[in-house]
Amino acid sequence: MIKLKWTLPLLAVTLGLAVTGCNNNNTSNSDVADKSEGKTSFLDVASIDSAISPADNFWMYANGKWYNTATIPGSESGIGAFLDLRNKTRENLKSIFEDLTKGSYKAGSVEQKVKDFYLSGLDSATIEKLGYEPIKPVLNTIDGLKSNADIMPFVAKEQTNNMNFLFDLMIGSDEKNSTQYLPSFYQGGLGMPDRDYYFKTDAQSVETINAYKKYINTLFTLTGLSAEEAAKATETVFNVEKQLAQAHATNVELRNPESNYNKVSVAAFAKANPELQFDLVLKTMGINIDSVNIGQVKYFRALNAALKSVPLDAWKLYLKSHYIQASANELSKAFVDADFAYNGVVLEGLSQQKPRWQNIIAATNAMLGDGVSELYVKKYFTQASKDKMLELVNNLQKAFENRINNLDWMSDSTKVLAKEKLHTFIKKIGFPDKWKDYSSININPATYSANILACNQYLYKESIDRIGKPVDRSIWEMTASTVNAYYNPTFNEIVFPAGILQFPFFDLNADDAINYGGIGMVIGHEMSHGFDDQGAQYDKDGNLKNWWSPEDLKKFNERGKKLINLFNSFTVLDSLHVNGALTQGENIGDLGGIAIAYDAFKLTKQGQDTTKIDGFTPDQRFFMSMAQIWKGKKTDAALRTQIFTDAHSPAIYRVNGPLMNFEPFYKAFNVKEGDKMYLKPEDRVRIW
Repeated sequence: MIKLKWTLPLLAVTLGLAVTGCNNNNTSNSDVADKSEGKTSFLDVASIDSAISPADNFWMYANGKWYNTATIPGSESGIGAFLDLRNKTRENLKSIFEDLTKGSYKAGSVEQKVKDFYLSGLDSATIEKLGYEPIKPVLNTIDGLKSNADIMPFVAKEQTNNMNFLFDLMIGSDEKNSTQYLPSFYQGGLGMPDRDYYFKTDAQSVETINAYKKYINTLFTLTGLSAEEAAKATETVFNVEKQLAQAHATNVELRNPESNYNKVSVAAFAKANPELQFDLVLKTMGINIDSVNIGQVKYFRALNAALKSVPLDAWKLYLKSHYIQASANELSKAFVDADFAYNGVVLEGLSQQKPRWQNIIAATNAMLGDGVSELYVKKYFTQASKDKMLELVNNLQKAFENRINNLDWMSDSTKVLAKEKLHTFIKKIGFPDKWKDYSSININPATYSANILACNQYLYKESIDRIGKPVDRSIWEMTASTVNAYYNPTFNEIVFPAGILQFPFFDLNADDAINYGGIGMVIGHEMSHGFDDQGAQYDKDGNLKNWWSPEDLKKFNERGKKLINLFNSFTVLDSLHVNGALTQGENIGDLGGIAIAYDAFKLTKQGQDTTKIDGFTPDQRFFMSMAQIWKGKKTDAALRTQIFTDAHSPAIYRVNGPLMNFEPFYKAFNVKEGDKMYLKPEDRVRIW
């Protein structure tokens, strides 16, 4: 049940990296990073496929030789530059953890807690011996439910253990009063990745459904049901989930912040949905407040009806299934194998499991993230990197202001407000100013499941305790070692953890073309999220409030629709296309990111020069750097899952899509009519 309950609103947007890193036998960017000191070249020239015209497929030109020879390890759903960096960072964490296991530390210290949590997860002998004993008490509690009226009190109690049954809870800023915390309740209750999985009828989707059913069946069998009982129970659980899925909003509908903000009084909501027993639910969860946000009203109405119509025995099987699924990876090998067979093999295309140490490092980072971060930045992050990064952020901020000033489609009055928002960005770089206090958590090296429960209870209480207090904008929602970045609209903040401030994104010794094409693009991407189809609906203070003139908003939306249509035309697997509506915000982020980073680069000495390195001009190196940070390869299964569930486009289109719309790229690589990367000037999209 390693489930973090993020306090970030559902709109929080990341750079988007869904696949864990890995090693490979090809020359990787992490290899280059280890030898970067003193080098004058940071491009991976060995990956370039000169047989491909950069004007036809720039991503394949920059990465083609690597792509055609790279092999995805069986334990990974992908491979590439971004993923190599995650792997390098994981190896750094491993070094920290192994050093910890050799020492003795004061009881209650960060070192003791991280060490003992890690050791408890590595103790597979004890875990194997226990089987599913750690979850039997809760399964027995479910068996003891006497009526449907007992369901929601049970669900509420498990929420305090950070277990999300039937709904998700997030404690974040009130999106229309960002100085105050507001509990938000969101649709939940499904076991498959998305509501649409339950209704697709193509052959591949039917296979996925059958694999999910097999997973449920296996878990029931492992916990004592006969083959016949497990088969019947599986169908019951799936049918309950499918009934809930019918009321779920789609991924695209979830992108509309206004429709997912429905602040209501607790009394009114409880009266309208009596089966939810909402007053009792809040009391059990320790929440004392007059109003809440109900993200998807339709879902909770359907849940209210289901709590009355679905038989108690069906609910018991449903709750058991979800509890076992949530706990599978902390139990014995048979449960871990069952989880892998569905989530790993079917959804991600893996053929072998990761070494246990990798999974336990991830679990420790999820449960004791600030403790791990504190140890990580002491060893692997420098003040010089933070200072240089802040310089880059400030330069891109200036470049973005210039772009706003020069927009030909936005009125002067809206430009003023856009620049006000731009200049109120909170900038977080590297790691938090203060660390969480884990002194209340008891961690024992012999009790892995108990350690996870203690951490989950801490995380829940930490979140709930914020209610009624002023919003703390110093909070981070990623660990320092995370290779990613994010924008949070209600804080109006851009956040860059230490993990991403490494090559190929960033290197103190690299030339500006490399850094601006790498981390500069990332900075610009996150800044642009403040002005994408979602972020643009929030003002400078983080409130969901229109600050646009009607005419400007119309022009902005028209340009967004044009971008949707372009990305809808991109094919991924056979007839499977990118979902332009689902990926609109990230595509705007990429389009704006490359433009802002390029403008900032042109303000540097190298950006105004023409001296070639590795045979490339400064402009060409800038675009090559941008293409090579997205050097990657995924399994077909992982790509399919990404298209159905992820707001980010596949790597090739995160490069080619924006560049097809960017005039300086045309000039740098002599793209002309007839080339595959060419779009007519009137068809090109320019937003920021």
